[in-house]
Amino acid sequence: MKVADRQRQRRATDHGRWIAPALAALLALAALAGCDMERRKSDADLGLNPQQAAGRKIYDNYCDRCHRPDSTKGKKGPGLKGIFQHQYLPQTGLPANDDRVTDIIRNGRPDMPGYVQVLSAQDMQDLLAYLHTL
Repeated sequence: MKVADRQRQRRATDHGRWIAPALAALLALAALAGCDMERRKSDADLGLNPQQAAGRKIYDNYCDRCHRPDSTKGKKGPGLKGIFQHQYLPQTGLPANDDRVTDIIRNGRPDMPGYVQVLSAQDMQDLLAYLHTL
């Protein structure tokens, strides 16, 4: 065997010695990082019916970037946990009912876009059904 071939083989063996421990360390780190994060509950875990599940998808696409569904603290906008469990909406003081929430979603607010051109009447019904589960 030539000297250059032996050197290449030695380098390959040296690299192989650190690859396995590095990979194991990365996997351990990923496992530890996963301990701090709660697994997102499935529609079935939440007991959502098909309409509520469809509303959750709409929520994920349009609302989740600014509103947390599982907290009263928001991101850019208020958190929506328990939105229909109170008589009045916390930000506006308006009644917490389907008509008012629909109006807000359709027409927006100063810091929120309106979705009247985006969501169909069925989308709105599905979204409201999901919001009632929060």
